[in-house]
Amino acid sequence: MGVICIVGASGAQSGFELERMRLVAQQRFGAVGGEGVDAWRKALGAWRGLSEDEQLRRVNEYFNRRIRFAEDSAVWSQPDYWATPLETIARGAGDCEDFVFAKYFTLRELGIAEDRLRMTYVRATVGGPGSSVSQAHMVLSYYPAPDVVPLVLDNLIVDIRSATARPDLAPVFSFNMQGVFVGGASQASSPVDRVSRWRELLLRMRSEGYMP
Repeated sequence: MGVICIVGASGAQSGFELERMRLVAQQRFGAVGGEGVDAWRKALGAWRGLSEDEQLRRVNEYFNRRIRFAEDSAVWSQPDYWATPLETIARGAGDCEDFVFAKYFTLRELGIAEDRLRMTYVRATVGGPGSSVSQAHMVLSYYPAPDVVPLVLDNLIVDIRSATARPDLAPVFSFNMQGVFVGGASQASSPVDRVSRWRELLLRMRSEGYMP
């Protein structure tokens, strides 16, 4: 995954035109793409009406099991590419950012409030306890209430854990449609427009059937 820069975007509520998404996936990725969207669409129907805790568990498990981790260079022949949820679902592969976007937009589609979800860049310690080696990584953070320790949805582990149970992750900043949050701040310090590639990601999503 690459380093992000600063530019511009706009926010909105999520909403997918599921039939349009299926047609786009089939046109771009063939039958496998259409089948991937069909499976996701069926899962969405089964998850609606569940408790938020259960929705978090189901969505995290779904993508961690169905999506294979792969670097952007292998999946998209680019050094750093932000895939839309449709692209990740249709390809069945993606890097940490792609897992996070797929989970984030799926949970928003299920009705989980914007202020409970943040896409969080972290430095992840690798090599076990005592290691000084870290790498850039992204996870999805869920805040049950303002100013509480979030839960972490991570493609590297199966279960959802409290951030206090993930000492291997050091938050750098997070963002959602409300803006950019530095460190553990509860208030956005700048607009989400400041996150590079966000506007371009949303534009591609709109062309695929995402209606903000």
